[in-house]
Amino acid sequence: MGAALRRIQLGNALSAFGNGFTVPYLYVYVAKVRDLGASTAGVVLAMLAVAALVVLPLTGRAIDRRGPLPVAVVGAVTAAVGSLGLGLSTTEPLVIASAIALGAGIAVIQPALATMIVWCSTTVTRSRAFATQFFLNNLGLGIGGLIGGLLVDETAPGSFVRLFAIEAVMFLVLGAAVATVRLPRSPRVADPVPSEARAKGAWRALFADRRMMWLCLLGFVLFFACYGQFESGLAAYATEVTRISPSTLGIALAANTAAIVAAQFVVLKLVERRRRSRVMAVVGLIWTVAWLAAGLSGLVHGAHAVATTLLISTYALFGIGESMLSPTVAPLVADLAPASMVGQYNSVFALVKQLALAVGPAVGALMVGHGMSAPYIGMLVLCTVGVTVLALRLGRMLTPAQDNPHVRAFTPEAPAGTDVEADAPADVAAPRRESVTAVA
Repeated sequence: MGAALRRIQLGNALSAFGNGFTVPYLYVYVAKVRDLGASTAGVVLAMLAVAALVVLPLTGRAIDRRGPLPVAVVGAVTAAVGSLGLGLSTTEPLVIASAIALGAGIAVIQPALATMIVWCSTTVTRSRAFATQFFLNNLGLGIGGLIGGLLVDETAPGSFVRLFAIEAVMFLVLGAAVATVRLPRSPRVADPVPSEARAKGAWRALFADRRMMWLCLLGFVLFFACYGQFESGLAAYATEVTRISPSTLGIALAANTAAIVAAQFVVLKLVERRRRSRVMAVVGLIWTVAWLAAGLSGLVHGAHAVATTLLISTYALFGIGESMLSPTVAPLVADLAPASMVGQYNSVFALVKQLALAVGPAVGALMVGHGMSAPYIGMLVLCTVGVTVLALRLGRMLTPAQDNPHVRAFTPEAPAGTDVEADAPADVAAPRRESVTAVA
């Protein structure tokens, strides 16, 4: 790992550590500590998502035009202002405004950091770089959440101010860390987007990329069936149908983080040389088992220990699936992107994730809240089976090097003067996987 990538990963880990101090307590803080009510707390959580949806369509163009570094710094400063504002705000308008700043800042940071990682890695090392980012994110969130739980006191608003101040400082540390990174120059390669497509605009060129559109559809289903259910539908199912206590739910969430932290690099060794589409297809099968286990946990009321074990297993299986996706999905987005549109592709995929995180909780909470627990589990089983089908279909659309970069990395070089891709079909020959330069 080069020096630039180490700084990016360190800043990312510290910001996740700071974020862990506040994420579990935001609702309680707004609704009870500041005594602004459940409705205001709901609006604050919604504004985090709405702000992201507003800024993400603009973020990609800014990254591609200005570079990811200044965009990441602006996002970090904006998030720091929003976080500190939440800690100091005592009125509804100020809390909502701070939430908008925090949501916008975090949304801008994500694709900017992803693009920086792309710039500082090769097609072969990119999977490990994104897996490391995901590992450090979860480790930072977990440690931050544990320490935050020791510092927080619901009867003392000052303790929450301290948490939000720590988070704000960590965002500033992230900004300072990436500001000192010396990124490589973007590569001087022919842009694989045809000139006529470029003339129609970046967005139109992106929507014309059927592989990227298929990956976005697959990504939406993935995020809807997992992250979109963690804090709403699955949590509601666990407490209302399986009837576990909130403390046991906390253990289940800890099992998810523990599975990721324990399995990430073991899983990485198993999947980094495999076809990406097949890895995503296997994740669909693993998550199908996870949702079936969750469904069974709601049917064994007479055996509480069995139900609890099944539900904790659900969260752990999700963690294993997540650890398989981290070195797979984000690197594939980067390898599909033309050289001049890496930021745009990362931002669009982040937007897809944000849409899933907005729709998923609403659907999950609505179905479980209205007693539709069986249809809820059935819907998510169908979604995860759909993940497998979509992934296998995507695999047939990708070139061998896009599906598995190691195929190209270890292919014997062609004789001098031979144009390796000259005879390939136009749709296959585009050198998208070479759209970034690695740090020496």
